[in-house]
Amino acid sequence: FDYKRWLDSGDARGLPALRPLDEIFVPASPMTGNVEVPFDARSLAAGDAAEDRASVRVFGEVNQAGTFAWRDGMTVMDAIMRAGGVTRYAGTEQIRLIAGAEPRVFNLKRFLDTGDAALNAPLAQGTTIFVPVQTEEVRQGPRVAYVMGEVARPGAFEIRADTGFFDLLANAGGPTRFAETRQLRIIRADGRTVVAFDLGGFVEGAGGRPPQIAPGDAVFVPEKTQGSEQASWLRTPPGRAVRVLGAVRAAGRFEWSDEMSLIDLIAQAGGPNERGDLTNVQVLPGDAGGRATSFNLQRFLTEGGRIAALPRIRAGYTVNVPEQPVTPNDSRATWLRQSTERSIYLMGSVGKPGRYAFEDRLSFLDVLAAADGPITSADILNIRVTHRGEARDRVTRLNLAQYFETGDESLLPRIRPGDVIYVPDRSRSWLEIPANQVVRVLGSVGKPGRYQWHDGMSLLDLLAEAGGPTAQALQDRILVVNLSCCTQQARGFDLPAFARSGDFRQVPVVRAGDTVYVPSSSQSDWRIFFDNLRDVVSVVSILALLKAL
Repeated sequence: FDYKRWLDSGDARGLPALRPLDEIFVPASPMTGNVEVPFDARSLAAGDAAEDRASVRVFGEVNQAGTFAWRDGMTVMDAIMRAGGVTRYAGTEQIRLIAGAEPRVFNLKRFLDTGDAALNAPLAQGTTIFVPVQTEEVRQGPRVAYVMGEVARPGAFEIRADTGFFDLLANAGGPTRFAETRQLRIIRADGRTVVAFDLGGFVEGAGGRPPQIAPGDAVFVPEKTQGSEQASWLRTPPGRAVRVLGAVRAAGRFEWSDEMSLIDLIAQAGGPNERGDLTNVQVLPGDAGGRATSFNLQRFLTEGGRIAALPRIRAGYTVNVPEQPVTPNDSRATWLRQSTERSIYLMGSVGKPGRYAFEDRLSFLDVLAAADGPITSADILNIRVTHRGEARDRVTRLNLAQYFETGDESLLPRIRPGDVIYVPDRSRSWLEIPANQVVRVLGSVGKPGRYQWHDGMSLLDLLAEAGGPTAQALQDRILVVNLSCCTQQARGFDLPAFARSGDFRQVPVVRAGDTVYVPSSSQSDWRIFFDNLRDVVSVVSILALLKAL
């Protein structure tokens, strides 16, 4: 049952029929009053009218609703007074009278202001009077003046003939701290005349007289401004503002409402500029001791997500959008602003070693390319990646040449912020290379020494790297000393025989840590015999010469 529709229309056909033992439930509603009255069965019989006599019903925002006896000449005011008068919550300008099917509105306030007896007309038998709760509505009347703008309590105020300008302004709570008191305006009731008043100058003793106020006038107190467009930043107190700093187009303080989000706030600040780093937006709580949190807004905008996943912003918070470096390693002048948690360290034989900004979506190749890649002398077979920040630090070895040959992405290590990438140089000191990673080449070769070894090489590759056997080398007696778990084994290799047959089964297996020895012809048995014979002949010749003398 729509009770309000019946009050508005007076159509009795909308009233439901009731029977004994029926139950009526009236839900709470601000339209029917906001005064809680304990239920009392005796109050159902309030009033002085018998059921069989003509009566007037009064209910709503009155002190004692009920059914009252009707008498000839009874007015609305009489009925309301019989009901104990209206409460302080009554909407006195919208009292409804329902007589038959003709509802009308009685303006109690206007009647009290004007005393017009025509407004307080007599009531007919069976009239229903409803006094609604007061709601927000436009106040007007013959003795009302208005105060607007930067005052504590703007609104409409009733004035008397002796009410002055300061009386009206004081009733409105006076100007706020944001008011521009030197530019007050009084708009006369005719709507065409505007009077300026310098309140600040008057208070400072500049002279003049305050303006006269008449019913219908409006006093406007403007807001302070900075320049011609920007409102004073004092307009928003700290308890209702959020600060936006860093690489945005219009950093500043913005008024905050809890239904807004981080995206709304950055949009209000003009959005990030061309160097804004949305991957590390920082949110600092306003309360003392709060810890700043970081949020990857770039990933949220790229991959999507729920608005609930955005950081929660409250009035008093500070949001900082950091600035990206001009180049990925532009950290020499700004390295203090780049946190360790967002850095990767590149060292060794790369184009631009240093500390680089990093985020999770970047890969090993992205970081290496940002450093201009390995230089010509880099040893890409033995790149090292130190993973920090885990339960225990570990080192990953990477053969980048093998990745380039196979394209196997599983060979590339997964890196995280804080990791260290080291690219060694091929010309590093032999002391820096562990013995279990090299093969030693000795004897009659072009360049004897220690050579780095990997599993894809063979003895032939190693000899070629060492400059090959010399002219004095005994190529048919090359020795390979293999290291095994328990004993050392040596195998011979006949290079000329292999050259004639091409049988790779004759080539000994070489492993890291082995030694290859290429003997010289000066170390053969016949060479030793002839050298000794030459020495004997030389001694005999000398003795014969001495005997002749």
